[in-house]
Amino acid sequence: MTLLKKSNFPSLLNERWMTDFFDTDRFFDSNLLKMASVPPLPLVNIVEEEKEFVVEMAAPGMGKKDFNISIENGLLTISAENKVETEEVKKNFTRKEFSFNSFTRSFTLPENVNEEKIEANYENGILKLHIGKKVLTKVPPKKQIAIH
Repeated sequence: MTLLKKSNFPSLLNERWMTDFFDTDRFFDSNLLKMASVPPLPLVNIVEEEKEFVVEMAAPGMGKKDFNISIENGLLTISAENKVETEEVKKNFTRKEFSFNSFTRSFTLPENVNEEKIEANYENGILKLHIGKKVLTKVPPKKQIAIH
């Protein structure tokens, strides 16, 4: 028995996307999946200094009003939402475009954080938080008492 390639299949089946779909190596590397992917979370630097922690987050294109920063049960949550809409109306056409970006990042705060001393500022696409430290009282070492 001999297998013959039939060339009169409907043109839809001969398209490259079918090959990409069934060829898993190329399908998962296709531009379709790259376009539909979720945007990455903003990158964060956390630096511990003597009297504070400094958190820097790269979030270009945002405004101060786009951010929401909260602390609840020792969890610092930074979120942002940015909506942009443009509309151009001319004699023969109307063009309306919009985009929507949002993210949420949460961090567990260490015990030595002073939640009352947190300041935030946003400048040149960088959100910077200064989180003050508090001095923890040292627990005295365990003392053994001898029984007489």
